[in-house]
Amino acid sequence: MSKKSLVLLFILFTLSLIIYLSWPSDESRIKKLFKEGSKAIEKEELDGVMSKVSYNYQDDYGLTYLYIKENMKRIFQQLNDIKIEYENLKITISKNIATAGIDVRVVATIGNNTGYILGDLDKPVHLKFTLEKVRAKWLVIKTEGLPVHF
Repeated sequence: MSKKSLVLLFILFTLSLIIYLSWPSDESRIKKLFKEGSKAIEKEELDGVMSKVSYNYQDDYGLTYLYIKENMKRIFQQLNDIKIEYENLKITISKNIATAGIDVRVVATIGNNTGYILGDLDKPVHLKFTLEKVRAKWLVIKTEGLPVHF
């Protein structure tokens, strides 16, 4: 084998290793989805929120993609200064389906009153999300644990 062939093989191997190591894992993509989704809600960016939800969304509450979109519009009209705190994100991945359990608190202002609208200081609300991988992107297809009044 010539020196050129060895150098070319080494370069190809090195590039492959760099791409493999820098490619984000499914878990990091899901963590990023929650981070970006929370920021979109806080900024009241409807398109940013809905980009994290599958068109095939359907849950036990009867919610669908379009219903969530209309609810988010209404919520953004009623609430101001939305702040989302979340912790204890636990992700389980099985092929193209993932579940994520997360403890959430949401503080917002309605009129002149500011307070917790989801969870409270002592006890956050535990939500469970089911996600589906579509190509290289994860999208929420179901949510469990939302209070009935929300």
